[in-house]
Amino acid sequence: MDFKEAKKRAAQLTKEIRHHNELYYNQDAPEISDFEYDALTRELKAIEKEYPELITPDSPTQKVGGAALKLFSPVAHVVKMESLQDVFSVDELREFGEKIDTTVTAFSVEPKIDGLSVSLEYSEGKFVRGSTRGDGTTGEDVTANLLQIESIPHMIDFDGDLEVRGEVYMPKKSFLKLVERQELLGEAPAKNPRNAAAGSLRQKNSAVTASRGLDIFVFNVQSIDGKHFNSHIETLDFLKGLGFNVLPFYTKCNTIDDAIFQVDRIGENRGSYEFDIDGAVIKADNLAYREELGSTAKYPRWAVAFKYPPEEKETILKSIEINVGRTGALTPTAEFEPIQLAGTTVSRAVLHNEDFINEKQIGIGDTIVVRKAGEIIPEVLAVSKHCEGSTVFKMPTHCPSCGAPVSRAEGEAVIRCTNSDCPAQLLRNLIHFTSRDAMDIEGLGPAVLEQLVDADLVHNIVDLYTLDFDSVMNLERIGEKSTQNMFAAIEKSKNNDLAKLITALGIRHIGAKAAKLLSEQFGDIDAIISASREELLSIEGFGEILANSAVEYFAVEENRNMIHQLKELGVNTVSTKTVAGDRFNGMTFVLTGTLPTYTRSAAAEIIESFGGKVSSSVSKKTTYVLAGEEAGSKLDRANALGVAVIDEAQFKEMIS
Repeated sequence: MDFKEAKKRAAQLTKEIRHHNELYYNQDAPEISDFEYDALTRELKAIEKEYPELITPDSPTQKVGGAALKLFSPVAHVVKMESLQDVFSVDELREFGEKIDTTVTAFSVEPKIDGLSVSLEYSEGKFVRGSTRGDGTTGEDVTANLLQIESIPHMIDFDGDLEVRGEVYMPKKSFLKLVERQELLGEAPAKNPRNAAAGSLRQKNSAVTASRGLDIFVFNVQSIDGKHFNSHIETLDFLKGLGFNVLPFYTKCNTIDDAIFQVDRIGENRGSYEFDIDGAVIKADNLAYREELGSTAKYPRWAVAFKYPPEEKETILKSIEINVGRTGALTPTAEFEPIQLAGTTVSRAVLHNEDFINEKQIGIGDTIVVRKAGEIIPEVLAVSKHCEGSTVFKMPTHCPSCGAPVSRAEGEAVIRCTNSDCPAQLLRNLIHFTSRDAMDIEGLGPAVLEQLVDADLVHNIVDLYTLDFDSVMNLERIGEKSTQNMFAAIEKSKNNDLAKLITALGIRHIGAKAAKLLSEQFGDIDAIISASREELLSIEGFGEILANSAVEYFAVEENRNMIHQLKELGVNTVSTKTVAGDRFNGMTFVLTGTLPTYTRSAAAEIIESFGGKVSSSVSKKTTYVLAGEEAGSKLDRANALGVAVIDEAQFKEMIS
């Protein structure tokens, strides 16, 4: 291409790569695979190599893609945390090897762990600070969260200052457990272990990080006082002796051919590892020689990362199974003739939704191309050949679990079962029904509910109100006192306001705020059930999506029967809201941080009882921001806009 075309294409690639950098590094939510991202970067590098005048200091080829987030305190790295140049072929590896003087140094080869790079700092043997790489020069202070990783030593037998670099990762078992849990709770599952590890380490609540089963491999000495090393292998042996969880399988190789052999060996076995890798790293082993070679603006000249191409294979699609998820979503799963991918046998892959099937024109009997995303989860890439008479698979019109009609909301790709009493959705519905924002039944957490379901004591929401005391008490790890507390909480929940019951029903799109609008407008569950779409649309703040969801839900006979049974068992179905006054009429409050005595929902109810409104975002129209401890960006925005900020003590004065 000529210079004009190259300039235009380089600008397009730069914009696209920056977009994907933001998603990958800062939001932990990539849209494309590593292989597709690498292809974009290689194309931009090729253009810049042909036309060097197009290279700018802020080009994605010259900078690390991450940035320090405002959620954590910034940390300026004393030693820059560089990224590595990627290579994709044996020829490129040999080209790198030819630039290295093997009379001065050998090579070290090690797996490239797919996780989040961090720095660990020690002073007088104590772990004092940990931070993410960020953009290489400035990262985020995540010390509190790193302390939750068991394999990071809090104390080491070294008196001087030491900074090491490692990769925080999520083991495959922990990842699969997390995805299973997310699907159970109706959350969007993590796409791969790398994203899951990054998201888990960037949690504001360290308890969440602790629950995710993260681990770390340390792979470099960034700086050290009072000790000298000659080689990289020597530093890894030293770190292992201090008790660090050092990279496995690191090897010293005298020639580039030996190094290539080790790269192939790591690649052949990567399916059997308990962690995810996306390549292998080849480095010059001699540290003095590394200093001599130096670095470019972005990469060290003494190391490269070999990226393994994603393994793809063809197979025959035998059938498509429809699974009903905990939120009623119908998910098609491909069942195909078994194939070997990344060291394991696979025969199933999720097809996501109806649009995915239509886009790829997938039909039973077709030859499909399959690969493993992130070396763990199989995915269907395309149809390579249609069988004779093949037709695109059609999703069912009725739920395969309960037979109820299914529906697809406008603007969504997911098809859902309309029956909230569907057996396939049972546990998820129970978890939601008993949650704090819904019926708020203490003692009925996910683990206990799972026990009740497994013991065949609960088959639907109504069964929670007809439980047998002795049967519950005899369950494992549930004693008499716990059972008494549980039954008291269940009885107490019968007196909840109508808004909480509507929230608990789990109607698609209708959360706590929409439930309050329904409760206040109609005052009785029977009136809501009888309301027409036009009547629902007349409610201020109630749009078409909410109105359609409510109409569809209450049109299902099973849902109406369930509500009738709850009423028969004494569950309140009328609004109990009392108006305390009108002193907050026309005022809008925003709540942020943790209040000393009130929960946010309790404070919001008080505000609304005095005629005020509660908003989730701060604007010039906000009257007050009620701020507690660890108030975040909302407090900053309030100060920037000059919005009045009050604490709980001032709030109590206002309502007294």
